[in-house]
Amino acid sequence: MDVHQIAEFHSYDAIPPVIIAAVFVLLSSLLKEPGRRNFNAVMVAGAGAAYLSGGGLGIWEFAFTAMVTFCAYKGLQSYRYISIGWLLHTGWDLVHHFYGNPLIPFDPLSSAGCAITDALIAIWFFADAPSVFDSMRKLRARA
Repeated sequence: MDVHQIAEFHSYDAIPPVIIAAVFVLLSSLLKEPGRRNFNAVMVAGAGAAYLSGGGLGIWEFAFTAMVTFCAYKGLQSYRYISIGWLLHTGWDLVHHFYGNPLIPFDPLSSAGCAITDALIAIWFFADAPSVFDSMRKLRARA
């Protein structure tokens, strides 16, 4: 039986995933509604299929992809489902970090980093994905 080596994760390894999440939120904020919601429903569907090309968990990869695809479809009408899809992907990233193959074969921490990014953007989606730029305009108007 092949023993999976778990790469050691350090606090500084979380910096790139946090930056990626921030950039994702900023770029998504540029889209107007309902385009923002629809675009992100497609994004979570794509993320759900990320491990299909050799994630190492066999048929479970297909079952997971089906669940996230359902969330993506429902996400065309609701940010809550997009958030649930990203949280499912966060969990799947952690499963891959500890038991499967990393998302990027030459980066053993890629699945752990992806879990951080996914969890952070899921929080934004639970807040109904407000535009960062609209929020800043509202804050300036109050001042």
